[in-house]
Amino acid sequence: MLSIPAACWLCQMPLILAHHGCCSFCLRHLPRLPTCCPRCGLPAATSQQECGRCLLHPPAWQHMVAVSDWQPPIRDLVKRLKFFRATALSSLLARLMLLSWLSARREHRLRRPDLLLTVPLQKKRAWKRGYHQMESITRSLAHWLGCRYVPAGLRPVRQTAVQHNLTARARRRNLRGAFRVDIDVRGQHIALIDDVVTTGSTAGEMSRILLAAGAASVQVWCLCRTL
Repeated sequence: MLSIPAACWLCQMPLILAHHGCCSFCLRHLPRLPTCCPRCGLPAATSQQECGRCLLHPPAWQHMVAVSDWQPPIRDLVKRLKFFRATALSSLLARLMLLSWLSARREHRLRRPDLLLTVPLQKKRAWKRGYHQMESITRSLAHWLGCRYVPAGLRPVRQTAVQHNLTARARRRNLRGAFRVDIDVRGQHIALIDDVVTTGSTAGEMSRILLAAGAASVQVWCLCRTL
């Protein structure tokens, strides 16, 4: 029987390697991030050292890796994965995140994490959505990197308000004490995986509790960083 060739998610041209999800032309022409601070992931004069914001008020994590700003086409793919059950996109988005981390590793000599964790969904939101949009992506990354992934390593302990309706200060207040670490992370170098980082409040709270539990370091990896 003849197999049906897979198409690039962006240009719809047939792919030789179906599991890549994106052709080499579209991959080369994805919008590039501007020069960003290696720690907070926001625009800066240089990517070789921490920006003035981080020198004055450093985030809890040690390094951020992002695939894209919140703009097309990655923004649209994230929306399809998150809200329209396009779980077939997971392989492509995992590959893009891996390529972004490998590039950051070469530039900043990042160490390979021992453990991958995802930002957990509140029970009500997980029930409504029916799946965690980052779990399949994180499983692929753990397999490719040869490190451990614990899906329930972080757990919500109380219901929180929806973050995108809140100011940055309200987001931090909303998340304080909302999560707990359910596994032993002492001495572990951890990568925290999320789809979108906006103000960094969620990533900051997660990183804070992981470091308080004894983690050696925390990197934040995301598909989109709002600049």
